[in-house]
Amino acid sequence: MPILRKARLSDVPSIFKLVHQYALEEVMLPRSLPELYENVWEFTVTEQASEVVGCGALRFYSEELAEIRSLCVDPALKTAGLGRAITQQLLREARSYGLRSAFALTTVPGFFAKMGFYQVERGELPLKVWRDCLQCEKYYRCDEKAMVYDLAKLAGRKAAPPAARKKPRRSRPPTPG
Repeated sequence: MPILRKARLSDVPSIFKLVHQYALEEVMLPRSLPELYENVWEFTVTEQASEVVGCGALRFYSEELAEIRSLCVDPALKTAGLGRAITQQLLREARSYGLRSAFALTTVPGFFAKMGFYQVERGELPLKVWRDCLQCEKYYRCDEKAMVYDLAKLAGRKAAPPAARKKPRRSRPPTPG
């Protein structure tokens, strides 16, 4: 039975191997070993027989928003429900931080739609675009779809997409007159 847990430094080579395999197929963006070591705390892994067979990361963009990224599973285990289990764990983690939304940029939007994500225009995620997308070599030929999951479901209502939420205006302190 697979075990789901937070990644350790010793998992980085296995995470790199999984991500690199999908990056070669241009299904996901590559991640360097130094980047993975720096950000290992973002990752959740699933292991089977003491071997990492799947991973996914939760990257924060604001106090309300995070991205599920680098989600991949050993190709031999693609239909075993491991991707779903990792995604659900990352969503629980995001919810525990009090985030309102999580998103994923993906070439397989159907997978995320089955889990309750809905598609939005990439421009509705300006923090992601400015932080990562503009530097991406695939920016002008991006084939990924932006999918959002509302963590802040209240009484069956969906939260507004991240870009549609208005921040409350802060009143300025009175100026001495």
